Amino acid sequence: MTFSVKRFMAIFQKDVKDLYRNLYISSTALMPLILAVIYSRLGDIPLSMYMLVITLSLALVGTFLQCAMIAEEKEKNTLRGLMLSPATLTEILAGKSAVTIVITVIVTAVSMFIMDFSFTGRGWLIAGIILTLIFFIVLGTWMGLITRSVMEASIYVLPVMLIFGMGNMFMELVDQFRLLQVLEYTPGIQLEQIAEIADTGGSLSQLGKAFAIIGAWVAATLVLTIVTFKKRMMD
Repeated sequence: MTFSVKRFMAIFQKDVKDLYRNLYISSTALMPLILAVIYSRLGDIPLSMYMLVITLSLALVGTFLQCAMIAEEKEKNTLRGLMLSPATLTEILAGKSAVTIVITVIVTAVSMFIMDFSFTGRGWLIAGIILTLIFFIVLGTWMGLITRSVMEASIYVLPVMLIFGMGNMFMELVDQFRLLQVLEYTPGIQLEQIAEIADTGGSLSQLGKAFAIIGAWVAATLVLTIVTFKKRMMD
């Protein structure tokens, strides 16, 4: 079955309208912007602080928007109808993700503009952000499939925000709590490492390792999402 742009656009336009009506979901995008304004007044901003805002934008906006929009459809009992429609799995996932991608990219770009951070000459970082964004959107899709309401989605997204979005804030506690070492392998920390390696002229093998770890997260969550989606279709 071929990809239908018409069906994709229909899903995309529907999600834009639904998001416009639900201020509770859309207002989530304001948090990274507020944080960017606060940090921009601190003067000399270290790279880790830029990366915190970027990762939080990807984790909070990307994951929560995707999760909440799907959960809202489940509340309205419209998701099952979408699954049983002529639209393919690819069209549904692409259509549901397009709005989230656009908003997350805008929020991230505006946040960095506020903090006066330039992406010029940072091609590796941009590539890392794109790959990490894919992970968070797929994760948000899976979470949306397993949650039953927007309120439940709000609760589920909290550990995601803390572990994946603000993980670098806990790295200073690794010496005291060895268990926190697992955070080193989360996409957010790997994205920060990509930025540091690229800025200091690190080797391609170091960059490749960081990209491979993020890629593994993407693959794992993608498989989990597809399995869950197909299971929901059979329920």
